Amino acid sequence: MAYHTSQAKYLTASEIFRIFGYGLRLDVSFAAYISVFPFFLLLLQAFLPQLKIHSLIRVYTYFLIALIGLFTVIDLELYNAWGFRLDATPLQYLATPHEMMASAGTAPVFLLATILFILILLSTFFFRRYWRNLPLPNKRQYIYIGVSFLYLIILIIPIRGGIQQIPVNQSDVYFSDKAFANHAAVNLPWNLMYSLSKKNFDLKNPYHYFPDSTARQYVAEMYKYPAGKVLPVLKDERPNIIFIILESYTGKLVGCLGGEPGVTPNLDQLAKEGIVFDSIYASGDRTEKGLVALLSGYPVQTTTSIVKTPRKTEKLPHLNKILEEAGYQSSFFYGGELAFANIKSYLLTAGYDKLRSKYDFDKKDYNSKWGVHDHVLFNQVINELRQEKTPFFATIMTLSSHEPYDIPISEKFKGTDEATQFKNSVYYTDVAIGEFITAARKEPWWDNTLLILAADHGHRFPGNDSNNKPSKFRIPFILSGGALMEKGKVISKIGSQTDIVPTVLAQLDLPFQSFVWGKNLLNPGASSFAFYVFNDGFGFVSPQGAVTFDNIAKKIIEKDPQVPVHQLERGKAYMQYSFEDFLKK
Repeated sequence: MAYHTSQAKYLTASEIFRIFGYGLRLDVSFAAYISVFPFFLLLLQAFLPQLKIHSLIRVYTYFLIALIGLFTVIDLELYNAWGFRLDATPLQYLATPHEMMASAGTAPVFLLATILFILILLSTFFFRRYWRNLPLPNKRQYIYIGVSFLYLIILIIPIRGGIQQIPVNQSDVYFSDKAFANHAAVNLPWNLMYSLSKKNFDLKNPYHYFPDSTARQYVAEMYKYPAGKVLPVLKDERPNIIFIILESYTGKLVGCLGGEPGVTPNLDQLAKEGIVFDSIYASGDRTEKGLVALLSGYPVQTTTSIVKTPRKTEKLPHLNKILEEAGYQSSFFYGGELAFANIKSYLLTAGYDKLRSKYDFDKKDYNSKWGVHDHVLFNQVINELRQEKTPFFATIMTLSSHEPYDIPISEKFKGTDEATQFKNSVYYTDVAIGEFITAARKEPWWDNTLLILAADHGHRFPGNDSNNKPSKFRIPFILSGGALMEKGKVISKIGSQTDIVPTVLAQLDLPFQSFVWGKNLLNPGASSFAFYVFNDGFGFVSPQGAVTFDNIAKKIIEKDPQVPVHQLERGKAYMQYSFEDFLKK
């Protein structure tokens, strides 16, 4: 709470006291967990009196002090970026540690190192000050054995959080309608340990609210609408397609969506020349999750990601597979490492003809901590597309607007705070897009090219949105390019990333029935709604407003006044049925 004063200042004195009171159950539970090993040594010494356990306990304690201290400082800064306490999620990225380090590029390293040093110093002092060697077994060894065994048995009670039927979990310490208060009450190492133990959802759906048939019926009703192309917007059914996936592009900075003016002038111009969908929401909050939603039209999971399991992604439909069957040549361009978050296996399964990543660029162009800057990436794309047979499908994923917001141009907006750095990085990517479009307009294929622009996810800045806020998930989706015959059009139907593929394929008169989790946004009969997830929660947006729900506390976080009861029920059904589908893949 001291580290996050910007949020803690909104807590009352009563709420602060209740944080410690409610949180005590998980504190005690974790203390009991880490006491199992010393008490086991105590029992072992009863059988082996010659075993000197004091040194083992000292080493064990010092190890825990260092480890928990490290997790604590990581959690302090990670909460800023992700809006939830440290759990097993970051461990998904251990295979690419330098990308993880790049993400932490804006963290106050010296401050965090100082906090870590103080935590370790104080903990070590108190341990050395109050540690006393345990007594050795006396002559009545059977009593010593019995008492030691009793200690281990008694530990089960605090580990479970009491003698109730259901063991303690995060929901037991949730007490407030303020998400930060609930998060502050959670014991950090307990949360991480619990998350690791529950990470493999192989058998049971943790989001079961209705009978399966009811959840399935509710979801089916959301996607029931008249068939047909409706509102044709293309000059030709086989245009070239360039799909630009924009890293962290939030609607809050996109002018044509009502965001801050002057940050995305090139994107705004493309919107004027094409069709802008102004009520689109990201399905999740991470790149690899957004990629699956954008290209496979598949919903995002809360605390895991389907892209982590190749055997599951192999069963997904993919935009590229449909286009290749229709005769398209395909390529995927990214300036970073495709191994990150297991993205490469997903793209290989999709059947792209060419994959380009940072290792396909000259090392002298490695200007960014992630790989190459976006203008270098776009230069490579334009050069390769000049040699590409038509029709082609090129997917381009930008990266310069990712932390640490390292850009190669002068700052457009003055300021050193993280929000301003992020805004400057979005502006730089927009400049790179503008240069790319200028070059593309000179190519013979431009007049028959459909340009798709959409973000992989939103961002907490500007405004430092909490993790559940709809404004954090609102993103741009724009159709532009020479292949469009409709220009200057605004579509306000509420939709999600999962709706983009069906919308595009319907215009191409190609089958999109396998993309069952999406709707055609250009069909007036399609329902107007969006569903998104955050860490163990979901949001559901409709024309009546938005409702967000915490799956741990099993309670509403926020709800607009006009939101009907059935909207929350539909959100629960979507959460349940989509996760059930994920389990069965």
